[in-house]
Amino acid sequence: MKEFKLDTTPKIPTGFQTPEGYFDTLSERVLQQLPEKESKVISIFKNNKKAFLMVAAVFVIALLIPSLYQTKTTELDDSAIENYLTYQSNVTQYEIINLLDDEDIDELKATVAVEINE
Repeated sequence: MKEFKLDTTPKIPTGFQTPEGYFDTLSERVLQQLPEKESKVISIFKNNKKAFLMVAAVFVIALLIPSLYQTKTTELDDSAIENYLTYQSNVTQYEIINLLDDEDIDELKATVAVEINE
């Protein structure tokens, strides 16, 4: 391959030329073409404020929906409640009896089968 050196080879003329004094008056000509009256600035958020708020509301609702469905409700069986009241709480059996009304006592009599061994 033939060796190519940028410093020694003749440069090719581009063919483009600028008129005399073109860049001297360029800034004046550009400033003359600008409008004298300043244009009105229109805010994007001011005109679309309702749309922006609607999108934000939909986004918040979309984030809250999964948390509403993830509420965990665990049902406690009677033995778990009985064990808690017996071993963990500071409530005595007399306090529990005082909190029961007549309907609760009748219901307990109906559901609990008492066996008497003689």
